[in-house]
This record gives sequence, C-alpha cells and structure tokens, in this order.
Amino acid sequence: SKHLSLNPIIIPAANGQPPQYLLIFLHGWGADASDLAPLATVFNFPDFEYLFPNAPFRHPQVPNGRAWYALETPEYVGLPESRQLLKDWLLSLEESTEVPLERTFLAGFSQGGAMVLDVGLSLPLKGLCCLSGYLHSPPDFNTDTLPPVFIAHGTEDDRVPIQAAQKTQEILLAMGANVDYHEFAMGHEIPMPVLAAMNQFILSAKLE
Repeated sequence: SKHLSLNPIIIPAANGQPPQYLLIFLHGWGADASDLAPLATVFNFPDFEYLFPNAPFRHPQVPNGRAWYALETPEYVGLPESRQLLKDWLLSLEESTEVPLERTFLAGFSQGGAMVLDVGLSLPLKGLCCLSGYLHSPPDFNTDTLPPVFIAHGTEDDRVPIQAAQKTQEILLAMGANVDYHEFAMGHEIPMPVLAAMNQFILSAKLE
C-alpha cells in the first residue's frame, strides 16, 4: 500500500487561526474529493479545518472517478488496503494539524459513509456522520467508548436501500452507541436539509 495515497483537498480554518477541530469528508464510489469540497462553505465552523481525501483506487468506468474498493465485485477487493490506509492517515493527522482524534469528525457519503463506519467506530473520534451509507458487516470489536453516530438516509434511495440505514442503526444501538438517526424523503443525494441536520449534530457533539 506504499504507492496508495489519499491526496486530500485541504481547506484551512476560516478564522485564519490554527484549527481547533477537523472535519474529514469521504466521497462516494466514482466521485472524487472535488465532488464534496464545496461543502466546506456550507458549514459555519470557522475554527474547523476541512479535509477531503481522494479514495486510493481508480474507478472502473468513470474517468477520474475514484473508489475506496471494488463495489462491482462481491468480495470488496481493495477494502483491507483502503481501511489500513485511511486508519494510518487519520492517526497521522494529529502530528500534521495538532488536532487530536478527540476533536476530529469523520463524515462520508455512500461508499465513503461505509468507510466511516468501518474505520471510525474503533477510533476515539468526536463524531461519525454516515450519509446514505451502509455497514459492511457488524463490527467485530468491543469498546465502551463508541463515538456518537449521525445517520441520514433517503427513503427513496435506489442505490443503497433505506433498510441498510435501519439495520445500521439497530446494530449500533445494540452496541451501545449514541445514534442520531434521520430519514429524508429523498434519493441518493446530499440536499440542504441533510447538511442542516449534520450541522446540528456537530454542534451538539462539540458541546459534550
């Protein structure tokens, strides 16, 4: 995995100071970092640095599209590599940004949301946001300090069915996680109401 890289788009804190928090946002299958980077202007957190990593693999069809792993194969080829790469990178951020994981939010859309749950649940993050995502499999570790999890999903989603979100919520609640769960009358997308709810989740988590 030495040749794999996440090559993130980095948007510094708007207040011109060293960041107090990080918000990392993982794009979906076939998109890339520039797809979500405009969202940095939607949130009003002047003390946050925003990081939008590029998934490490090329997408099989979309020119310039990236993938966290091969979704077109039943065995998710590339997932172990991406998981390790993402975890190592997250653990390295405190050194480069001086912001600890305890003040870092990890968000993702679709396949990116799946990566958030896959990697984020085992780390002491401030919060996880899974937008139109899914859980690869029930987590196989025990921890009493799960980060709070925000889940937003569309009832009309034709790519990742709403049942995936409901199942995720069920599993996380059974693990003792604090889950902020939202269903929206929408498809596979990130409209403003989702971002507003996520904004609220981040504000609440900051206060805890």
